[in-house]
Amino acid sequence: MSAYGFGASLDLPYELAIARVKEALKAEGFGVLTEIDVTRTLQEKLGVETTPYVILGACNPVLAHRALSIEPELGLLLPCNVVVRAEGAGSRVDIADPQAMLGIVGNPKLDEIAGEARARLGRALAALTTS
Repeated sequence: MSAYGFGASLDLPYELAIARVKEALKAEGFGVLTEIDVTRTLQEKLGVETTPYVILGACNPVLAHRALSIEPELGLLLPCNVVVRAEGAGSRVDIADPQAMLGIVGNPKLDEIAGEARARLGRALAALTTS
């Protein structure tokens, strides 16, 4: 766990982990709006080989709407980034902590929304580590 995120190592191969992460996010009301294949991008742009690594941009529309209604500039911090990367024969999932991300805004009206997003993402991670 870092100051800006939380995660877990999974006993799942990388490709399967991506699919399971998407399912777990969906179960908590998050859709994946973006998918950045960092490995492919670095290969294409720099010609370097890296460990398989993807960044998923996850969004819960209800929470995003509530937050943007309070703070329109908040789109600069959305969507919630979820990283899936290969880790040996398994994989690693790390999730940006919405409380840390929204905390930089300094608007206490966002605290409840950030807490709810954090709880939902935490449940999604927990579902991955118990299945």
